[in-house]
Amino acid sequence: MGTTQSPRSDTRERIINVALELFSEQGYEQTSLREIADRLGVTKAALYYHFKTKDDIVHGIVDTMSAPIDEAIAWGEQKPWSPELRDELVRRFGAGMSERAPLLRFFHENQPAMRDSPAGLEFKERMVAMIRLVHGPGATFEDRLRATMSLFTINSAMFLLKHGATEGPAEPLARNGEAGGACGEAKPEALAESLSAALTVALEIAALIEPKDA
Repeated sequence: MGTTQSPRSDTRERIINVALELFSEQGYEQTSLREIADRLGVTKAALYYHFKTKDDIVHGIVDTMSAPIDEAIAWGEQKPWSPELRDELVRRFGAGMSERAPLLRFFHENQPAMRDSPAGLEFKERMVAMIRLVHGPGATFEDRLRATMSLFTINSAMFLLKHGATEGPAEPLARNGEAGGACGEAKPEALAESLSAALTVALEIAALIEPKDA
Protein backbone atom coordinates (compact mmCIF):
# COMPACT_ATOMS: atom_id res chain seq x y z
CA MET A 1 0.00 0.00 0.00
CA GLY A 2 1.45 3.41 -0.94
CA THR A 3 2.40 6.01 1.60
CA THR A 4 0.47 9.24 1.96
CA GLN A 5 2.33 12.53 2.08
CA SER A 6 1.73 14.74 5.07
CA PRO A 7 0.15 18.17 4.44
CA ARG A 8 3.46 19.76 5.45
CA SER A 9 5.53 17.79 2.92
CA ASP A 10 2.89 18.38 0.24
CA THR A 11 3.00 22.13 0.87
CA ARG A 12 6.81 22.14 0.72
CA GLU A 13 6.65 20.35 -2.61
CA ARG A 14 4.16 22.91 -3.96
CA ILE A 15 6.40 25.76 -2.83
CA ILE A 16 9.42 24.20 -4.55
CA ASN A 17 7.46 23.63 -7.78
CA VAL A 18 6.11 27.19 -7.86
CA ALA A 19 9.53 28.64 -6.99
CA LEU A 20 11.03 26.64 -9.87
CA GLU A 21 8.44 28.10 -12.24
CA LEU A 22 9.23 31.65 -11.17
CA PHE A 23 12.99 31.14 -11.13
CA SER A 24 12.73 29.77 -14.67
CA GLU A 25 10.55 32.66 -15.88
CA GLN A 26 12.33 35.54 -14.12
CA GLY A 27 15.63 34.23 -12.78
CA TYR A 28 16.57 33.47 -9.20
CA GLU A 29 17.86 36.95 -8.34
CA GLN A 30 14.78 38.69 -9.75
CA THR A 31 12.23 36.56 -7.88
CA SER A 32 11.07 37.59 -4.40
CA LEU A 33 9.47 35.56 -1.64
CA ARG A 34 6.42 37.80 -1.99
CA GLU A 35 6.01 36.74 -5.62
CA ILE A 36 6.32 33.07 -4.68
CA ALA A 37 3.68 33.50 -1.96
CA ASP A 38 1.36 35.37 -4.37
CA ARG A 39 1.69 32.66 -7.02
CA LEU A 40 0.87 30.04 -4.38
CA GLY A 41 -2.10 32.07 -3.08
CA VAL A 42 -0.78 32.13 0.49
CA THR A 43 0.50 34.81 2.84
CA LYS A 44 4.19 35.53 3.18
CA ALA A 45 3.94 34.39 6.81
CA ALA A 46 2.61 31.00 5.66
CA LEU A 47 5.58 30.70 3.29
CA TYR A 48 7.98 31.56 6.15
CA TYR A 49 6.65 28.59 8.10
CA HIS A 50 8.30 26.29 5.55
CA PHE A 51 11.15 28.40 4.13
CA LYS A 52 12.65 31.49 5.76
CA THR A 53 14.70 32.61 2.75
CA LYS A 54 15.14 31.95 -0.95
CA ASP A 55 18.36 30.13 -0.07
CA ASP A 56 16.29 27.74 2.05
CA ILE A 57 14.07 27.06 -0.97
CA VAL A 58 17.14 26.41 -3.12
CA HIS A 59 18.38 23.99 -0.47
CA GLY A 60 15.04 22.19 -0.75
CA ILE A 61 15.39 22.12 -4.53
CA VAL A 62 18.90 20.65 -4.27
CA ASP A 63 17.78 18.02 -1.74
CA THR A 64 14.97 16.99 -4.08
CA MET A 65 17.29 16.86 -7.07
CA SER A 66 19.97 14.98 -5.16
CA ALA A 67 17.77 12.14 -3.89
CA PRO A 68 18.56 9.72 -6.77
CA ILE A 69 22.24 10.66 -6.61
CA ASP A 70 22.36 9.93 -2.88
CA GLU A 71 20.63 6.60 -3.47
CA ALA A 72 23.03 5.68 -6.28
CA ILE A 73 26.06 6.65 -4.17
CA ALA A 74 24.84 4.59 -1.20
CA TRP A 75 24.22 1.61 -3.52
CA GLY A 76 27.54 1.93 -5.37
CA GLU A 77 29.67 2.31 -2.25
CA GLN A 78 28.65 -1.18 -1.12
CA LYS A 79 29.95 -2.91 -4.27
CA PRO A 80 33.35 -3.52 -5.88
CA TRP A 81 33.98 -1.63 -9.10
CA SER A 82 33.13 -3.43 -12.33
CA PRO A 83 32.01 -2.40 -15.82
CA GLU A 84 28.49 -3.52 -14.84
CA LEU A 85 28.56 -1.28 -11.75
CA ARG A 86 29.87 1.62 -13.85
CA ASP A 87 27.05 1.33 -16.37
CA GLU A 88 24.34 0.85 -13.74
CA LEU A 89 25.49 3.99 -11.92
CA VAL A 90 25.20 5.98 -15.15
CA ARG A 91 21.73 4.51 -15.81
CA ARG A 92 20.53 5.33 -12.29
CA PHE A 93 21.85 8.86 -12.59
CA GLY A 94 20.16 9.28 -15.97
CA ALA A 95 16.84 7.93 -14.70
CA GLY A 96 16.91 10.22 -11.67
CA MET A 97 17.73 13.31 -13.70
CA SER A 98 15.07 12.46 -16.30
CA GLU A 99 12.46 12.59 -13.54
CA ARG A 100 13.81 15.95 -12.41
CA ALA A 101 14.07 17.86 -15.68
CA PRO A 102 12.72 21.16 -14.23
CA LEU A 103 15.40 21.00 -11.53
CA LEU A 104 18.09 20.46 -14.15
CA ARG A 105 16.78 23.48 -16.06
CA PHE A 106 16.95 25.56 -12.88
CA PHE A 107 20.61 24.63 -12.39
CA HIS A 108 21.47 25.54 -15.97
CA GLU A 109 19.67 28.87 -15.89
CA ASN A 110 20.86 30.00 -12.45
CA GLN A 111 24.48 28.85 -12.36
CA PRO A 112 25.90 32.19 -11.09
CA ALA A 113 23.56 32.17 -8.08
CA MET A 114 24.20 28.48 -7.40
CA ARG A 115 27.97 28.38 -7.85
CA ASP A 116 29.04 29.56 -4.39
CA SER A 117 25.85 28.93 -2.43
CA PRO A 118 25.93 26.31 0.36
CA ALA A 119 23.36 24.24 -1.53
CA GLY A 120 25.37 24.46 -4.73
CA LEU A 121 28.56 23.40 -2.98
CA GLU A 122 26.78 20.42 -1.41
CA PHE A 123 25.51 19.35 -4.83
CA LYS A 124 29.04 19.66 -6.22
CA GLU A 125 30.31 17.31 -3.49
CA ARG A 126 27.66 14.76 -4.43
CA MET A 127 28.64 14.95 -8.09
CA VAL A 128 32.33 14.44 -7.21
CA ALA A 129 31.41 11.34 -5.18
CA MET A 130 29.32 10.01 -8.07
CA ILE A 131 32.12 10.61 -10.58
CA ARG A 132 34.58 8.73 -8.37
CA LEU A 133 32.28 5.73 -8.22
CA VAL A 134 31.85 5.71 -11.99
CA HIS A 135 35.58 5.77 -12.76
CA GLY A 136 36.57 3.45 -9.90
CA PRO A 137 39.94 3.02 -8.18
CA GLY A 138 43.29 3.65 -9.85
CA ALA A 139 41.74 5.67 -12.66
CA THR A 140 43.93 7.68 -14.99
CA PHE A 141 43.20 11.37 -15.57
CA GLU A 142 41.67 10.39 -18.91
CA ASP A 143 39.27 7.97 -17.20
CA ARG A 144 38.35 10.53 -14.54
CA LEU A 145 37.58 12.93 -17.37
CA ARG A 146 35.48 10.28 -19.13
CA ALA A 147 33.48 9.66 -15.96
CA THR A 148 32.82 13.39 -15.61
CA MET A 149 31.82 13.75 -19.26
CA SER A 150 29.58 10.70 -19.03
CA LEU A 151 27.48 12.13 -16.19
CA PHE A 152 27.43 15.67 -17.54
CA THR A 153 26.22 14.37 -20.89
CA ILE A 154 22.86 13.78 -19.19
CA ASN A 155 22.77 17.40 -18.01
CA SER A 156 23.89 18.68 -21.42
CA ALA A 157 20.67 17.39 -23.00
CA MET A 158 18.80 20.21 -21.24
CA PHE A 159 21.26 22.78 -22.59
CA LEU A 160 20.79 21.53 -26.14
CA LEU A 161 17.02 21.52 -25.79
CA LYS A 162 16.97 25.07 -24.47
CA HIS A 163 19.25 26.52 -27.14
CA GLY A 164 18.05 24.40 -30.07
CA ALA A 165 21.58 23.31 -30.92
CA THR A 166 20.48 20.81 -33.59
CA GLU A 167 21.08 20.36 -37.29
CA GLY A 168 17.42 21.01 -38.04
CA PRO A 169 14.90 23.45 -36.58
CA ALA A 170 14.87 23.67 -32.80
CA GLU A 171 12.16 21.65 -31.08
CA PRO A 172 9.39 24.05 -30.00
CA LEU A 173 9.18 24.79 -26.32
CA ALA A 174 5.93 24.74 -24.42
CA ARG A 175 4.27 27.98 -23.42
CA ASN A 176 2.38 28.47 -20.18
CA GLY A 177 -0.85 26.49 -20.34
CA GLU A 178 0.38 24.10 -23.04
CA ALA A 179 1.36 20.48 -22.49
CA GLY A 180 4.90 20.54 -21.23
CA GLY A 181 4.53 22.76 -18.21
CA ALA A 182 6.13 26.09 -17.42
CA CYS A 183 7.18 28.56 -20.06
CA GLY A 184 10.39 27.49 -21.77
CA GLU A 185 10.07 23.83 -20.81
CA ALA A 186 10.58 21.26 -23.56
CA LYS A 187 7.53 19.24 -24.54
CA PRO A 188 7.47 15.81 -22.86
CA GLU A 189 8.10 13.81 -26.03
CA ALA A 190 11.10 15.95 -27.01
CA LEU A 191 12.46 15.78 -23.47
CA ALA A 192 12.15 11.98 -23.27
CA GLU A 193 13.80 11.51 -26.66
CA SER A 194 16.65 13.87 -25.82
CA LEU A 195 17.38 12.32 -22.44
CA SER A 196 17.29 8.83 -23.95
CA ALA A 197 19.85 9.92 -26.54
CA ALA A 198 21.96 11.50 -23.80
CA LEU A 199 21.97 8.24 -21.83
CA THR A 200 23.13 6.34 -24.92
CA VAL A 201 26.04 8.74 -25.40
CA ALA A 202 26.83 8.71 -21.67
CA LEU A 203 27.11 4.92 -21.68
CA GLU A 204 29.30 5.01 -24.79
CA ILE A 205 31.72 7.35 -23.00
CA ALA A 206 31.62 5.34 -19.77
CA ALA A 207 32.39 2.12 -21.66
CA LEU A 208 35.90 3.46 -22.30
CA ILE A 209 36.68 3.48 -18.56
CA GLU A 210 38.70 0.49 -17.36
CA PRO A 211 40.70 1.33 -14.22
CA LYS A 212 43.83 -0.79 -13.79
CA ASP A 213 43.22 -1.37 -10.07
CA ALA A 214 39.62 -2.57 -10.44
